[in-house]
Amino acid sequence: MRKYALINARVFDSNLSQFVESAVFIEGARILAVEKIKRSQIPSGFTQIDLQGRYLMPGLIDAHLHLAGMRSGDMVKEHLLTPYETLVARTVTDLKSLIEAGFTTVVDAGGSIAINLKKAIQEGTIAGPRIVAAGHSLSQTFGHGDEHFLPIDYVDPRTSKFKGGFGSLICDGVAECIKAARYALRCGADFIKIMATGGVLSERDRPEYTQFTVEEIKAIVEEANHARKFVHAHAQGKDGIMNALLGGVKVIAHAIYIDDESCKLAKEKNAIIVPTLSIVEHLIIHGKQIGAPEWGLRKSEEVYKIHVENIKKAYEHGVKIAAGTDFIGGTEAFKHGENALEILLLVDKIGMKPEQALLSATKVAAEAAGLSQLVGSIDKGKLADLLIVEDNPLSNVKILMDHSKISAIFKEGILFKDKIGLEKYFN
Repeated sequence: MRKYALINARVFDSNLSQFVESAVFIEGARILAVEKIKRSQIPSGFTQIDLQGRYLMPGLIDAHLHLAGMRSGDMVKEHLLTPYETLVARTVTDLKSLIEAGFTTVVDAGGSIAINLKKAIQEGTIAGPRIVAAGHSLSQTFGHGDEHFLPIDYVDPRTSKFKGGFGSLICDGVAECIKAARYALRCGADFIKIMATGGVLSERDRPEYTQFTVEEIKAIVEEANHARKFVHAHAQGKDGIMNALLGGVKVIAHAIYIDDESCKLAKEKNAIIVPTLSIVEHLIIHGKQIGAPEWGLRKSEEVYKIHVENIKKAYEHGVKIAAGTDFIGGTEAFKHGENALEILLLVDKIGMKPEQALLSATKVAAEAAGLSQLVGSIDKGKLADLLIVEDNPLSNVKILMDHSKISAIFKEGILFKDKIGLEKYFN
């Protein structure tokens, strides 16, 4: 098994939230140790790789996106007219873009493509980040996942012959929710995604609309717990956020109308908020030109300032915040590979310090993915998911959006990107 030491590096210490001069020892896929040690003290048997003072940080994690293969905001066209195989092929290229941008793990928060493509990544057939996938989400009838612009018989994959779209398991009442949760788990879900409120990109409801009862949510959470999984909720309105938290949900996505009461409950429950500021930012900037629906654009403009102010409130309350974009694939907007935008927005819009935003995209995001024991920090025993960066991202987080500044990428100890001649050490 290959053993090497990355020396003369400034290593991001997730406990100190700063870069520290250290050597990182790697054997196979794992980090053996992180030590302050001189070159002359490196044990024999380790290939020494001199990083010449560059910055070494954990692989980035997007804690909420969709590997949907979309290339426009025209949801009807993408759902109804684009062949499913085309969506899959596009997603393969999106996965390559993600890993080359430094994202070594992504959380797919609902859809039919990622849950099976993750197998192709695991076996090395295609290149991409590690995928944590929900598969099909759970939605009530007339819920956010009941795609209102489609005929009802196109939506639920258990009854529909239609492959396109995200698709949701429609369930009403405790018994149906239990059965839908079990079906999602049968399909290989790493976690269960539920729709606890209406949303911006659902035609006939609003973010404030409450969906699923606390009893329904508790039943879904219990089924997830039985399989040692967790629940991740689309929750935008205050009441839906409260219901999700009271029902035992671990991850709250979007949280547009989170307030003081729900912030306190989130902190009490040790829940994680994934604000997904990037998707609404892109809808406002690019929405019209990419064909996004008018009702989605209108609601985006209504909620954007409120969303930012309320996430600031959550941050001030000390609620855990993970970085996630909600990107779905695209060209001008929602483009996978540009996902570091969320880190920048957490700094510019929410007021996070750069080191805190970096933790949101690594350590906290790993927790949101259910992978805290494996990734998210550069520590002994964790997988060697690493970025080598030319400049200090704590001085300017924008460099993480400049792919030319990311010199090398390792995933599980394997070199995926190399702009500084490291390949010679592995031949």
